[in-house]
This record gives sequence, structure tokens and C-alpha cells, in this order.
Amino acid sequence: MAAHNNARDSIAILGLGKVGRAVGYLLRSAGYEIRAVAGRSPQRLREGARFTGGAIFTDFTAAASLTDCIFITTTDDAIASVCLEITRGGAIRPGKKVIHMSGAGSLALLAPASQAGAHVACIHPLQSFATVEEAIKNIPGSTFGITAASPEIKSWSEQVVLDLRGTPFSVSDEDKPLYHAAACLASNYFTTLMHSVTTIYGTLGMTPAEALKAFWPLVRGTVHNIETMGTVQALTGPISRGDAGTVAKHLAALRERLPDLLPLYCEMGIQTIALGLEKNTLSPEKADTIKTLLKGGPEHG
Repeated sequence: MAAHNNARDSIAILGLGKVGRAVGYLLRSAGYEIRAVAGRSPQRLREGARFTGGAIFTDFTAAASLTDCIFITTTDDAIASVCLEITRGGAIRPGKKVIHMSGAGSLALLAPASQAGAHVACIHPLQSFATVEEAIKNIPGSTFGITAASPEIKSWSEQVVLDLRGTPFSVSDEDKPLYHAAACLASNYFTTLMHSVTTIYGTLGMTPAEALKAFWPLVRGTVHNIETMGTVQALTGPISRGDAGTVAKHLAALRERLPDLLPLYCEMGIQTIALGLEKNTLSPEKADTIKTLLKGGPEHG
């Protein structure tokens, strides 16, 4: 199972949602043969196969039987049942490779294939999949978390990532939930945070589009600073400089106008105190004062 033989593997993609389509497209572009694709909906299969190529099946076992390597790109909740289905159907034989792409799911999802002699791994792109087209643009250059059952499949998986123009990163099975929680904070919860900012500006009379246009240059500059300076040195604002009076004004305004956002503001502020202390722009005394304000923020004036 040498890495340089990867391009000789034929691939079946089981599940043609956004992940299956985008990854299938990029694998095919990198020289891999997508021999078969499978899904439950014939219409979605026809749409998805435009990205991946390959023969179309609604029977997962039939598709998996045709190839050396199987990518299960269904929803997380379906991975284990699909793996069991294709194993019981006789599609798995010793030496085949079975891959899932769940960020949080462990290799236990592929236990039936492993017990049947397959090499199993998870290859998870640390990237968002808002649309197929955007994912195809964004995946190259991304880091991929790799969880592998053996050194051989790990080496193979790393080569797949390199062929997708990504950077491989090893994640142990037990660390996967924490790894994925960090990804959710960086992407999903960041989106929620931006929605909260939009909500605040909405109370000032801005439409969502106007709000996004107003604060996005600030976000872009902040992200650039984080990328070039790191999170600690990129920190600015009232907590960073120990301005307890401004924090108190924020709390009063939110308490009066948008109390539902007060717990979020307070918890984010408490976490920000640690960065200010690490940056050495916030004194311990000011930190205690601000922390007292924030801990009492949701309940007290």
C-alpha cells in the first residue's frame, strides 16, 4: 500500500452531498479514478455525478464492490449503518481501503469493514462546505485531520491529502471530539457570533447587508492580524487595555436593549481577560475588576 501507488486506486464515493461532490471532484482532478458513486436519491446522484464522474448506483454495496477504495461521505449518523451494509453485502475484502470524512466520528464507525480485513481511516478536511463550488475552491490549502488504524493507511491517507494540495495532521481517535469542537468554534460559532453582531446593528436601523458591509472590514483586519501576529498579540479593545468603564457601558446597553446577548458577551469577555493578561496589557487588578463586572453582568446592573 505504498503512497506512490495511490493513483492506481479506483474509488467509490458513497453519499453525494456537498462533501462527496467536492472531494470527488478534487480527487478526480488529482488523477484518481472515480469508478462509482452511490446514494439514495437518483436525482441527487445525477446532479452530483456531474462533479465526480463514475457509474451511478442507488445500491451502496454494488458501488463499493467495484473499487479498491471506498469513501463514505454520508451524514455522520449514517456512516456506521452504510459501512455495516456494504460489509454484510460482501463488498469488503481484505486489503480494501474504507475511509470516512467525519470530523467528530471515530474509527469505530468503520468497525465492520476493519473486522473484515479492510484498512480504515478518517480523512477530515478542516474546511466549511457552504456550497460545493466554494468547497472546491477552499479545500486546496486546507489542513486535513487524519485518524488511521495503521501506519500503512496513515501513509496512504497523507498522500491523498497532499494530492488534494492540503496539509495532513494526525489526530488520535480519542482526541477527535476535541479536535472537532475547535473546528466548530472556528467556523460554526464564529458564524453565530457574526450573526449576533448583525443583530446588534439591526437595532440601530441597519439591514443585515448594511451591517455586514459596516463591520466586515473590521473582521477582515482582525483576521489578518491573527494570521500575521497570533491570537494574543492581535488582541485589542477595552478589556485588552483594562477599560472597565467601557465594559460597564456595554453591559448596561445590552441589558436594556438586547438581554438575550448578555450571557454571550459576558462569557466571551471572561475568556478575553486571559488573553489580555498574557499580552501584558491588562493588569491583574483591572482584570479582577472587569471579571467581577462580567460575572455579575447577566443578573445585576
